[in-house]
Amino acid sequence: MDENFIVGAPIADPRSKLSSMAFGWAELTATRKTRTSENATMFAPSQNDVREFFCEARRKHIAGTPLTPIEALAADWIAEHPEYHRDLADVTAALAAVYDVEAGRTNPFLHLSMHLSITEQVGIDQPRGIKQAYELLAARLGSAHEAQHEVMECLGEMIWASQRSGLPPDGEKYIDCVRRRATR
Repeated sequence: MDENFIVGAPIADPRSKLSSMAFGWAELTATRKTRTSENATMFAPSQNDVREFFCEARRKHIAGTPLTPIEALAADWIAEHPEYHRDLADVTAALAAVYDVEAGRTNPFLHLSMHLSITEQVGIDQPRGIKQAYELLAARLGSAHEAQHEVMECLGEMIWASQRSGLPPDGEKYIDCVRRRATR
């Protein structure tokens, strides 16, 4: 799984009225649209687009220059992860970096993309019920950030199962996973 999958496909109903936060990826990828069917358009940022976006959000935040809403959200998550600052400091190195699971390195761009996706999902409650499940989990853990990491495990499981089976992501199983973690 790479960061493109998460960024290009938030688990949200495309017919729902989205908040300005949810339009952030549209802002990032407005010129990179691909037709997925007669009636639907999906945004498809490349791996380089995603990496450049996070590096630029960090650069602008450090420089104190104005950020778009999605860049501000990304900068907040970047600030929560100082262990990624070096990975985000050099765009050229970021574009060339390889994050092998076997080498034990977490892909900071995938991780940050998942934070953004979960934040969008909770913000618009898509799939329906994720907001309540997340809030219960955050209350149980006493930390919104730790709750995000728990939700990330569920999101990763759902995406892995979808990729493995070739079936669409199962939002109900995803929410059930988060609810189980909230009620342990």
